[in-house]
Amino acid sequence: MVSRRAPDAAVREPLLQGALPMAFLLVLFMYPVARFLLISVEGGTLAHYDKALLDGLYLGVLIDTFRIALVVTAITLVLGYPLAWFLVSAPPRWATVGLVLLILPFWTSVLIRTYAWSVILGRNGVINRVLLDSGVIEDPLRLLNNEIGVLIGMVHVLLPYMVFPIYAVMRRQDPTLLLASSGLGASGFQTFTRVFLPLTVPGILAGTTLVFVLSLGFFITPAILGGGKVMMIAVLIEQQVRGLSNWPFAAALSAVLLAAALAMYGLLSFTMRARQA
Repeated sequence: MVSRRAPDAAVREPLLQGALPMAFLLVLFMYPVARFLLISVEGGTLAHYDKALLDGLYLGVLIDTFRIALVVTAITLVLGYPLAWFLVSAPPRWATVGLVLLILPFWTSVLIRTYAWSVILGRNGVINRVLLDSGVIEDPLRLLNNEIGVLIGMVHVLLPYMVFPIYAVMRRQDPTLLLASSGLGASGFQTFTRVFLPLTVPGILAGTTLVFVLSLGFFITPAILGGGKVMMIAVLIEQQVRGLSNWPFAAALSAVLLAAALAMYGLLSFTMRARQA
């Protein structure tokens, strides 16, 4: 009897421990998601989904959102990979400084950071003032209220999400593999492309997934730095709710955004599992 009850207790204990977190998720996450899904098919029709996916205007916003997310992901990867390598290979003192600088923005609200960028990128901002005073340009550059400003702001916010997964994978690599590759006659470029880079692909995929999925739902940065001229799907949803009170269509747009994020997450996760298999 004791041997039969022990496994039952071992199963019940984790279930009881996870009951409260699961209830928390169901009430505060699953219910709102189910609620807006029901609102999106109000009246038993899929007309709002047809409008979101087939209307050229809204389809263009969805395509622009994906394009901006891809560009942001690519930029953060190009900047984040060398930065992660620096944090791994630098002396402990400089690595600590780099980690502190990387974590420091998390202590400041995204809203405050975005408004700071609006001051820096403005016509009379720091960048234009330096370039004008040094004679590099004659007229101020248009760095605000366009896609350039949105990209700069989003990359600044999302760069740590690319660096940390890559950094974690790099830290786990055995440095003797690189020495062995060099000892066997491989050049530095060959050692990087054939040994080190393939070993860090899981970190690249994890960082790419994080940055891309987060980029799809960005609202504050494109709303402020875009000045209403850069339309992403999260900004469009906000306009439909606040400006037009069109909740069913906003719910349909939200469902499309959620489905797109889940699809990309599933695709990248499948790629990661296939590589590890």
